[in-house]
Amino acid sequence: MDLKEKLVSSFLAFENKGILDLDSSVHSIRTKAIQNFEKEGFPSKKDEEWKYTNLKPLLKHDFSLFSATEKSTGFKNIENYLINDIESYTLIFIDGVFSSFLSDTTHDDCDVCVLSSALNRPKYKMVVDNYFNTIAKNNNSLSELNTAFTKEGAFINIPKNTIVPKPIQILNFSTGSEKEILLQPRNLVVVGENSHVQIIERHQNLSKNTTLTNSVTEIFVHKRAIVDYYKIQNDTENSSLIDSTFVSQKQQSVASVHTYSFGGNITRNNLEFYHEGEHITTNLNGISILNGKQHVDNHTLVNHKFPNCESHELYKGIYADKSTGVFNGKVIVQQEAQKTNAFQQNNNILIDDGASINAKPQLEIFADDVKCSHGCTIGQLDESALFYMQSRGIPKKEAKALLLFAFGNDVVNKIKIPQLKTRITKLIAKNLGVNLGFEL
Repeated sequence: MDLKEKLVSSFLAFENKGILDLDSSVHSIRTKAIQNFEKEGFPSKKDEEWKYTNLKPLLKHDFSLFSATEKSTGFKNIENYLINDIESYTLIFIDGVFSSFLSDTTHDDCDVCVLSSALNRPKYKMVVDNYFNTIAKNNNSLSELNTAFTKEGAFINIPKNTIVPKPIQILNFSTGSEKEILLQPRNLVVVGENSHVQIIERHQNLSKNTTLTNSVTEIFVHKRAIVDYYKIQNDTENSSLIDSTFVSQKQQSVASVHTYSFGGNITRNNLEFYHEGEHITTNLNGISILNGKQHVDNHTLVNHKFPNCESHELYKGIYADKSTGVFNGKVIVQQEAQKTNAFQQNNNILIDDGASINAKPQLEIFADDVKCSHGCTIGQLDESALFYMQSRGIPKKEAKALLLFAFGNDVVNKIKIPQLKTRITKLIAKNLGVNLGFEL
């Protein structure tokens, strides 16, 4: 039995575990989703959107769909992966199961809790019915698969006129309780009018066992709301991540998603923004630093549907050894979206001859009064700059690292949480193999 057949045959047993009322709207959504997945199957390199990312080696693993045993995990096992020097709400999941002991949730001024509660409680029925799976429903088969097996994840519901006083950290850990496990977290974030929130998300394997995470996040940003969302991807070489994030923005809102990809086997980021009003601002920023045979694929989409909106996209990549990067960025400007300002830039450095990057920036413009541009560069370090620094007494390794730091500096400078900026700076230094005595 291959993985697809195993997943389809396991669906009925999953539904019958009593997690949901079988008459609920979510049950019908799940049933339709598993039917779509059964029809479409896993994407392959024959699909244009997956041309440069091969999932075949991953699909040969005999993944467990649920952890059969609980492995004890204490704070000391996970503290290195938290941003500990800030006060924050925390949602921590161990092998797909929420850990109330390790988490810090709230229902005071906003709801920072777990999705399983929202799916089962009448209190949240209106929110779930209005938002759950409304922007992810027509996407690829992997999003359908996640929807079919949705059980747990973060539920963040922020009422209007609320500034969340602390950042929210969402951390998903795999303990190695199973030799090979498939995790499918699902996050639902609703941000009301005039509200502001900062969210940090991370997936981390605590063992050497094989993990595949198929994550889906839906974010709804209402009028004049501000959302800053940070993704830290620095997992083990036996861990792969397929991360699909969908963002719906109302008028005058500002949404920013920052992606930092430093580790893992195969990482695929699907990031899609949909404009549902005027005077919207969208920011997409990312930096990838890879070595070995690591692979990161960033697929982005910004769909401008209304006039007087703007989007700014900046992705940078540093690739060493035999690592591979993919950037496929698409900006669509609909005919009604006059006065759109859309900027897209992708810059890459290949350190070694075995490294490669496949870049495909795209603009689809159906309006005539717009300012849209895109650009892509692929090159190597400036040898003259490197020689100049060495001539001033800086060792070659440190000089090289300084140039690479400078290359990624404009992406790092967009981080609005100082403690997170320090953490990302240290991760960059570690991945470049140096210990520099300054912070960006």
